[in-house]
Amino acid sequence: MDKATAIDLYRVMRRIRDFEERATVLFGEGKLWGTIHSYAGEEGIAAGVCAHLRNDDWITSTHRGHGHCIAKRADLGRMYAELLGRETGYCRGRGGSMHIADTSKGNLGANGIVGGGIPIATGAALTAKQLGTDQVAVSFFGDGAVNQGGFHESANLAAIWKLPVIYVCENNQYAESLPVKRAFAVEDISRRAEGYGMPGRRVNGRDVRAVYEAAGELIAHARRGGGPAFLVADTYRHEGHYYGDPRKYQTKDEIEGWKTRFDPLVDTRTWITDTKLATQAELDAIDAEVIEEATRAVAWAEAGPPASPIMLPGDVYASY
Repeated sequence: MDKATAIDLYRVMRRIRDFEERATVLFGEGKLWGTIHSYAGEEGIAAGVCAHLRNDDWITSTHRGHGHCIAKRADLGRMYAELLGRETGYCRGRGGSMHIADTSKGNLGANGIVGGGIPIATGAALTAKQLGTDQVAVSFFGDGAVNQGGFHESANLAAIWKLPVIYVCENNQYAESLPVKRAFAVEDISRRAEGYGMPGRRVNGRDVRAVYEAAGELIAHARRGGGPAFLVADTYRHEGHYYGDPRKYQTKDEIEGWKTRFDPLVDTRTWITDTKLATQAELDAIDAEVIEEATRAVAWAEAGPPASPIMLPGDVYASY
């Protein structure tokens, strides 16, 4: 991997981590509407996958979707504005944390329904197939969504029609509070792909290099007309299912062990400096740039007007 790519991956990951940390602070100050679900600990997946996507490629996201938005090059100011309930937000302050969308960048939206984005991404891939373009669609979802009927039906159709869609399972070990070991009869979830005749890959989701390499191969395969694929990235969320989750289903040793031994940001810094792709000073400079960028974004968002009342019918029905 060249230096520019490595630096870009690290910058995206750092932006995601900083966003989640700031969102937690804003939530604690009572400034956010609704609740939030942190993506901290999973940054390498969104960064590694979306590095291969263009603006005209599509993604669908989840309730834990801040990382996907940022990796798909969303504007931080508009993201913060959405969380803060401002008219300047992506959905005019009405969607909040779980429903950010930006069709100009191919982000078809986050979704609070488990697996809800999977059929949408499959439909987007059908669009590319019908129009004869080389666009691809990527659906991000958690391990719990793999047991939803929408996943199986979508995967079956995508395989039959050879649609350019990549199903990315972010296996963070828990479907809310249900351990993955209690939800699957197989240890390797990627084996589910065998039943649909599509490639299935399992990678260490905390290693952005592994995600980047696997995603690059599968996305290129889909662009060439090779059809769908299933990528499972094993990871761990650093925070609870939601802000304030008591996490009684996990031991303190487990939580602290994962956070201290498997931090994708720390691992990425170590890899970049050990291979001399960049120095600690260069990465520290990126950290400072990200902090300054985020500070400006929050200030801009907070200065925006509150979300206005919904106007009917224009704010509900699309015009033609």
